[in-house]
Amino acid sequence: MPKMKTHKGAKKRFSITASGKVRRLRAFKSHILTKKSAKRKRNLRRPTTIKTPGEARNIKRLIQA
Repeated sequence: MPKMKTHKGAKKRFSITASGKVRRLRAFKSHILTKKSAKRKRNLRRPTTIKTPGEARNIKRLIQA
């Protein structure tokens, strides 16, 4: 059975932290920013982790090289 290839789209969007969690950037930060409060835009800058264990497992499988 051949090796699995890395999913390049997932590789650009997700990263693995040192503790093994999956880090992602937040959505809704690209346009229509005038109606969003400064606090909301500031919080959108910070990355967050994938909370669902099943989703995290699938993403790890996609980006493992």
